[in-house]
Amino acid sequence: MAILKSVKDLIEPLLVPALDPIKGRLFTTALNLPGTVQRKIVGKPVTYDGQTLAVDTQLMLALMKVSGEPDPSTLPIPKGRVALLRQSQLGGGHQEIGSVRELWVAGLKARLYSPTGASGNDPLLVFVHGGGFIFGDLDSHDAPCRLLASESGVKVLSIDYRLAPEAPFPAAYDDSVAAFRWAVDHAAELGADRSRIGVGGDSAGGNLAAGVALAVGDDCAFQLLIYPVTQSGEVTQSRKDLGEGFYLTSGFIEAATSNYLPEGTDLFDARHAPLHADIPESGIAPAYVATAGFDPLRDEGEAYATKLGDAGVTVTHKRYDDQIHGFLNVVGAGRTARAAVLELAQVLKTNL
Repeated sequence: MAILKSVKDLIEPLLVPALDPIKGRLFTTALNLPGTVQRKIVGKPVTYDGQTLAVDTQLMLALMKVSGEPDPSTLPIPKGRVALLRQSQLGGGHQEIGSVRELWVAGLKARLYSPTGASGNDPLLVFVHGGGFIFGDLDSHDAPCRLLASESGVKVLSIDYRLAPEAPFPAAYDDSVAAFRWAVDHAAELGADRSRIGVGGDSAGGNLAAGVALAVGDDCAFQLLIYPVTQSGEVTQSRKDLGEGFYLTSGFIEAATSNYLPEGTDLFDARHAPLHADIPESGIAPAYVATAGFDPLRDEGEAYATKLGDAGVTVTHKRYDDQIHGFLNVVGAGRTARAAVLELAQVLKTNL
């Protein structure tokens, strides 16, 4: 009982508004408690389709619910962007990196993360952030980009593409393709090996990264697709079953889709629906597709991995079955999400 009382005392401040630094420390402390203590706090495990949600993730979802953090999709878009950034920074913490350089890439703001010991002729990942095509920026994905670069030894070039609804489809797609081609053309300026430039992204960014890989062919050495959006015309079983309670909601998906795709957009246009693309028999970069067991986008991400493999593309798929959508951003608190991202860093190291 003494342990439970002390934990209760630790978490109760999250029930009322708090200064972000204080909330951040409490959040991190709670997610780093021993798993046995976390289980006593959250109670019965959450299961779905033979999978069990990680206990630290279950606790994180509970803390977000009681802390008053809003679902960004329920807010006007400007306020939603602020809320998503705050939540991303809460989970990301501070990650050390050799150096960070701000620059412009194909007319877009960008950030180059170089690991300690970079040689000047290094592999490079062009990273496209998630956020439903309406949220997200360089800052929302700063922590995972730092960790990926530092742990893989691969430079990461994060790009800040135009967002909807101010710039609807195909603006984000066009920006992403242009940024990748710029990186290839300016490899020497970036200290990158032109033959080892890959593309990656999470969620909406995974969608855009998949589109880039299809557009640029042999110029791309590798694609890292993290719980990607791959279509918008079908409500898959995972979208039906996991659309509430696991961070990414049906409401957010609907808001993102309606703002990104103008009325009348062809839902089978491969530039935003790679699941419906014609995959060439050769010339498409090897892919690693990561999905999450408790993610509404799980089924379509796995369907795309299968489609790539059926087309002859070298593809590896892994389902992080105890994780939710957004685990890439939770590298500063807890154990299981960070462990998954560290594994992704090793994938980058091996493939680039």
